[in-house]
Amino acid sequence: MAMTYLETLHEEIRSRQTAADAVKMQAYMKNKFAFYGLKSPIMKEVIRNHVKMYGLPDMSIPELTKKCWNYREREMQYAGMFFVDKLRKDIQEHDLQALEATITEKSWWDTVDHIAKHHMGHYIQSFKHREQELVEKWIHSPNMWLNRTAILYQLGYKKETDEDILKYVIEQQKENKEFFIRKAIGWALREYAKTNPGFVVEFVNATGLQPLSRKEALKNIQHIE
Repeated sequence: MAMTYLETLHEEIRSRQTAADAVKMQAYMKNKFAFYGLKSPIMKEVIRNHVKMYGLPDMSIPELTKKCWNYREREMQYAGMFFVDKLRKDIQEHDLQALEATITEKSWWDTVDHIAKHHMGHYIQSFKHREQELVEKWIHSPNMWLNRTAILYQLGYKKETDEDILKYVIEQQKENKEFFIRKAIGWALREYAKTNPGFVVEFVNATGLQPLSRKEALKNIQHIE
């Protein structure tokens, strides 16, 4: 029986495995995932050649992400993110559950941060009527990675950033001691400071942020009134 699109890609990735690099990557990710050890340039080369040969996958977003997340090796989740990047224009409103699963399953910063910014950020821009509902759902979820997504999905929005939502999600989680939440708050503010540094300085000075969040938020602002 002929191999499927993803089975063929998986075999191509497996054939380029490097044991020494796999060990290093696993250690860097706290041994949470198995790796074949493909460094980023090699991974990009493999995927680029695969797409050149076979085109983009002819699958819905839910089918694609489920299959990629079912693989043990982390490289296949990276491949899944790449394909969703390429197929973003095809994302449907009913794909939300599948996208949320890529955040809540096999969760770690290496996937969640990209998905929050590029997939969920795009989803909300495409279906703005869902924004308030999803912000409330994510920021109050018991799942820390959904909390982080609510804080980070506006990364890259620049002038389109909703300042009221940014303030709201940070205020809901500012007392959270979890490192990834404290770091996300600082990152979101630091990024928005590139667009509106005055807003960030004023908000930080008026809000009781934890030291890490405050430090990260103001990292690139030279003069603080």
